[in-house]
Amino acid sequence: MRLQINNQIYQVESGNDTPLLWVIRDELGLTGTKYGCGLAQCGACSVLVDGEIVRSCVTPVESVVGRNITTIEAIENDPVGKKVVAAWVEHQVPQCGYCQSGQVMAATALLKQTAKPSEEDIAAAMINLCRCGTYNSIKAAVQELSGQKVETL
Repeated sequence: MRLQINNQIYQVESGNDTPLLWVIRDELGLTGTKYGCGLAQCGACSVLVDGEIVRSCVTPVESVVGRNITTIEAIENDPVGKKVVAAWVEHQVPQCGYCQSGQVMAATALLKQTAKPSEEDIAAAMINLCRCGTYNSIKAAVQELSGQKVETL
C-alpha cells in the first residue's frame, strides 16, 4: 500500500492491521515518533493525520491510506509546528525528551485547529503524559503561542 508521510510517498509492505507506529518506525526508519504504552493513553506515538492528532500505536495502517500523515521529523516544515518547536526551546520544555515529539504534535494540532485556544482548550488538548512533569512549561509555551498571558512560578 502507498502512504503519504511528510509529503513523500512510500510503498509499504506491512499488513493492513499493522499499527501505523510500527510502519513509521520499523519499516520506514522514522524513529522520532515514540512507543510509549501501546494503548493510546500516553501520547508518545502521536502524529498528525490530515492535521488531526492521532495515536499511531493503535491506528491500523490501512485506515490512513490516501491521507496526509505528518511525523515529528517534518513538523518544522509546517509554519505552526515551527513556532511550537521554537516555543518549546524558549521555555526549555524537554527534560528527558521522550514524550516531547508527541507533545509537540498535540500542541501543533491544537493551534492549527484553534489559533487562540482558551485555557480550557489547552487543558483538554494537552493530555499526553510526561514522566518528567514538564506540564507547567508545556502550558506556558502553548499559552504564549495562543497570545495568553504566561503564568510563571
